[in-house]
Amino acid sequence: MAKQFPIYKGLQKPLIYRGFQGKFIGWGVASLVIAVISGGLIGSLTSMVLGGVITLSVMTTGLFITSQQQKKGLHSKTRYKGVFQIATSLKSK
Repeated sequence: MAKQFPIYKGLQKPLIYRGFQGKFIGWGVASLVIAVISGGLIGSLTSMVLGGVITLSVMTTGLFITSQQQKKGLHSKTRYKGVFQIATSLKSK
């Protein structure tokens, strides 16, 4: 009788955090980090009000783009819109 060992089969569920799935969690975190860094840099060089506005706008834009990309799917696919007619030749050669 052979020995049996348990096999780890992963999470068994998709990884979801606050509505973002898979790689889009990283995209969301990256947009937040970029927003904070750019807003802090602009705020320190000019005014805190402008830095705050930049932070909020970059954060909102980044999360919106991430959610729109997530709606398209996990992998980048070419999606054609319209009606296609395929020409068929019924003549025998």
